Amino acid sequence: MKTWSEVTEIQPLASKIITNSIKKDRISHAYLIQGERGTGKESIAILLAKVLFCTNRSGAEPCQQCNACKRIDSGNHPDVHWIEPEGQSIKKEQIKHLQKEFTYSGMESEQKVYVIKGADTLTTNAANRILKFLEEPSKQTTAIMMTENSQSIISTIRSRCQIIDLQPLNPQAFQKQLVDSGMTERNAVLMSALTNNLDDAIQLSEDEWFAKSRKLMIQLIEIFSKNQDEVFLFIYNQWMPHFKDRNQQEQGLDLLLLAFRDILYSHIGKEASMAVLASDDEKLESLVMFFSQEKLLAILNTLLEAKRKLKQNVNPTLVMEQLTVQIQG
Repeated sequence: MKTWSEVTEIQPLASKIITNSIKKDRISHAYLIQGERGTGKESIAILLAKVLFCTNRSGAEPCQQCNACKRIDSGNHPDVHWIEPEGQSIKKEQIKHLQKEFTYSGMESEQKVYVIKGADTLTTNAANRILKFLEEPSKQTTAIMMTENSQSIISTIRSRCQIIDLQPLNPQAFQKQLVDSGMTERNAVLMSALTNNLDDAIQLSEDEWFAKSRKLMIQLIEIFSKNQDEVFLFIYNQWMPHFKDRNQQEQGLDLLLLAFRDILYSHIGKEASMAVLASDDEKLESLVMFFSQEKLLAILNTLLEAKRKLKQNVNPTLVMEQLTVQIQG
């Protein structure tokens, strides 16, 4: 999304709120843009930065052609600072460095912008340092924070930002996009359940690592239903070596969530909504017989709790051990 007109097609309310404030010259000193992955957070952040620096703006629309717009696109504008997690969190030292940068005059104007990706990963010390920025705003400093998990943002930061809520993308429209790009309908349903980003979906569908992830997920569920004594061996020898970093571990849990949800859907006659398992698969019938509806609801809640623990940087092996015990229980 390169223009506000394009944003309007995907996020009409967010676009209206922001463009109205631009036209009235009432741009906030801090924004918290919250929404699922692929809903347009980064595109909106880039557009906002362009609005502030563009030398040939027409109303709310940046020109896209001036040096400022081009450098913001390339990530090389000297007065637009991007911060994202180093490892699993944004650390105090990163914010300390940002504060030092902001003591200097702007390279080309007095306007400065900082964009924080994954604001929910700010450590406590880093969040407190950002809070100082927000409590003493400079007229020429604009903060843009982005998050998929707004509830993890401390209330004192939230209260000092204009919150922009992005709506989930329409899954049917996204699936059509994927099919139009050459993906099978079955894969399109799965990918639309995992991401709202077209490029990410296409990349996942062609990724050998992801193809193996799907196989491991099916194997794990079958072991739960047939050979529970072998579950921990499978977790240590197969699952953990494959799902190495936090993003991969979360994706593994997402696949398990979708699969167990599919089994529940089969129980209640909603086969058309299934994303991972095939309704005509012989394995599905035995899984439906083994897992009761009550047990499936408990497993889904357990998986959601495991995802929350990963977000909180709990040791991933411990998370999987606890998850396994709870599913077996």
